[in-house]
Amino acid sequence: MAGFTGASPQEPTAKDAEKPDVPAKTAKPTEAAAKADAPAAADPDDEAAAETAEAAVALPVNAEPVQIYGWREDVLIDGMKAKLLAKLDTGALTSSIHAEEKELFERDGRKWVRFIVSDTRAEKPIRARLEAPLVRIARIKEPNAESVPREVVRLSFQIGERKLRGEFTLNNRNNMLAPVLIGRSTLKDLGWVDPARTHLADQKILR
Repeated sequence: MAGFTGASPQEPTAKDAEKPDVPAKTAKPTEAAAKADAPAAADPDDEAAAETAEAAVALPVNAEPVQIYGWREDVLIDGMKAKLLAKLDTGALTSSIHAEEKELFERDGRKWVRFIVSDTRAEKPIRARLEAPLVRIARIKEPNAESVPREVVRLSFQIGERKLRGEFTLNNRNNMLAPVLIGRSTLKDLGWVDPARTHLADQKILR
């Protein structure tokens, strides 16, 4: 039978046995490499990027029951006495509110926006002047038109018993169904939306 030819393994010497095991050194990632591996921040006004980011977030299996809302609800914007009709739209990323007579100004070194919120279709016409810090200027793509700049502010509001705070673009919504639109960026903190029913916020309907 043919034998295997090759070098025989050497037995470790006593001197070798006394040597402590030294873990192999691993190269630390550089700051540039870490930044390259990190996911890029999504543009808050980029619908496609936001949808990709949303799809990557897994919902917990044992989530607590949450309130169900209708696709139309009454909301109370902080600083107003009357409620406004709002459309809860899971097909829209950002929220928006009808705004007229917009005026930029500075307060304590920060940029603010002064604007009029109105709803002439309500049983009693609503008109209120609000002021809010300017978050940024977003470029919104209008249907069949080029993107246009829109002021973005952060407003506090209440739906039913829930009090929230979210970003709203200031738009002309005279031709829209409701003066307020609540998009996914805010709905994710609110609850479920039933597209077949309206005005459920004051009812205890959980899922």
